[in-house]
Amino acid sequence: MSDPAAEQPTPAAAWKLLKAGNARFVTGDVHHPNQNAARRSSLTDAQHPMAVIFGCSDSRLAAEIIFDVGLGDVFVVRTAGQVIDDAVMGSLEFSVDVLHVPLIVVLGHDSCGAVSATWEAVDSGTLPTGYVRNLVERIFPSVLTAQRSGTTSVNGAVEEHVKQTALRMIDHSRVLHEAVSDGRTAVVGLTYRLAEGRTDVVSQLGDL
Repeated sequence: MSDPAAEQPTPAAAWKLLKAGNARFVTGDVHHPNQNAARRSSLTDAQHPMAVIFGCSDSRLAAEIIFDVGLGDVFVVRTAGQVIDDAVMGSLEFSVDVLHVPLIVVLGHDSCGAVSATWEAVDSGTLPTGYVRNLVERIFPSVLTAQRSGTTSVNGAVEEHVKQTALRMIDHSRVLHEAVSDGRTAVVGLTYRLAEGRTDVVSQLGDL
């Protein structure tokens, strides 16, 4: 029986594939790979995604589209503002420990509504109501860190939030920490430019 982990690309190879896909998306030269009936049928028994993408739920941030990939290529986890909770951590650990993904992508974007709401809450001292309050409270540390370092824009806070999210994931999970330490997995933090369709690297953990 083959070893699923042995069949996966290296973290660097997986990142190269995603970068190439995003470059195609930016120029409009998309290939739409692995989106036919044959690919669908080949995945009925198992999946071996090359990356897990943990991103914001924003409707403009569809991972499979902006990286020009198809069925079975990426394992996707999304919350508003890419906020971490227990379900997110469980999903990320599953992708690494069970699916053996070699790459974790943290994907934020400019003009993020969740980060904007948090920025406003910090400035006004007034928190939103309902479950949105919980969301904002989880982003608070990132916005405060950004402001204390001199950041004056929401987009600057978005970058800081991506960095902090990547660090928290590794700090809070022994599974993820060991995978990165062993070189089985790497983490890259990206921000997505809504107008250009481009992703920019803002942080990296592990070898890429």
